[in-house]
Amino acid sequence: MNAKDLFLTQHAAVQSLAVGGNPASAAERAFGGLSDDQMRVRPREDLNSLAWILWHIARAEDIFVNAMITEGSQVWDDAWGKRLGVARRDFGIGMTSAEVSELTRAIDLAAAREYRDAVGRRTREIIGGFKDTDWAGELAVPAVQKAAADGAFGSRGEQMVKVFTGRPRAAVLSGIALFHPAGHLGEAVTVRSAGGFGTGI
Repeated sequence: MNAKDLFLTQHAAVQSLAVGGNPASAAERAFGGLSDDQMRVRPREDLNSLAWILWHIARAEDIFVNAMITEGSQVWDDAWGKRLGVARRDFGIGMTSAEVSELTRAIDLAAAREYRDAVGRRTREIIGGFKDTDWAGELAVPAVQKAAADGAFGSRGEQMVKVFTGRPRAAVLSGIALFHPAGHLGEAVTVRSAGGFGTGI
């Protein structure tokens, strides 16, 4: 198994059935079988809602893979903000509890699921076309700076530019498209348990 195949296999494990083809994926266990009302529950103030987690991991992958790895347009730029009912372009780092609650209340959940799937499919298309040399190199300074200028990091733009400039492309890809969602999908299981929804599948 080469790097591309390994990435795509692991990526499928954190995507919906529609994207990764895995009916027992962590995403299906986290977000499957729930009503919109359940997706919006915050069992405690120190926990995010499932709606927020879904949006957050989709935005992070879209920003990092599309704006910073490929230096192209984001899936978001295809009018997704309007469809989701979310005006902010960042991915939620540094949000207050009140902001998490407001996004949780306002977001269109059907559109959020569609958006996350669209981001996942775009990532798979990009990686599917990777050559061995595409894994090499580092994030380009202009790409990170442009993402910050476009609002990708909210009020933490300067900090995030310093953190991510020069990071290896392969490490950022695996970090943001595999390990980051995996961590939040674990968080989602905690939210489901605390909310009394059980675990999916």
